Amino acid sequence: MVTASRILGVEVGSTAPIFLAVLAVHVVGGLTAVITGAAAALASKGSPRHIRAGRWFYRAITAVFVTAAALAAMRWAHDWYLFVLGAVAFTAATAGFLHRRRHRPGDVGHIAGMGIAYTAMLTAFYVDNGPHLPLWDRLPVLAFWLLPAAIAAPIITRAIIRARNKARLCGPETSPAAGSTQSRPDTARDARPGR
Repeated sequence: MVTASRILGVEVGSTAPIFLAVLAVHVVGGLTAVITGAAAALASKGSPRHIRAGRWFYRAITAVFVTAAALAAMRWAHDWYLFVLGAVAFTAATAGFLHRRRHRPGDVGHIAGMGIAYTAMLTAFYVDNGPHLPLWDRLPVLAFWLLPAAIAAPIITRAIIRARNKARLCGPETSPAAGSTQSRPDTARDARPGR
């Protein structure tokens, strides 16, 4: 059984070397996912910056899920729900990534999948760390579970509505949401066999 400890005043699940090594990778992956997810969300859709940040976000979410699974396995009785949140984030990101690869950019599936993945990742962070953060420690536990989704839901909804309106205004031939090769610099590469 791995037990909780404190390192430099911060509570960690264990001081076992393997736990700390996996935790270090998990933290780096989480920080990468937060930064690249925000960068992808704020970049112009279909731009090289959006595509590059989105791919790094997906890689980072994958690393976060794999390490979260390992960390939860070491402390299953205490952290099983973090595995579930990690699985939700990874599954949503995978659905969003695959939807974008198989359909037109700007589709609801891509926006919703990536938005839900980002929200689930932040929820896991706040549920696990909120009670130890200044100011957050004053909130009820239920807030850690609900606040990220309460903030994200209107943002994701707005992004979906904007993408649909843009597709409707641009028309099917010129809309990035219609899969125009002019707005997708990765189209030629993605069209190669084996992709």
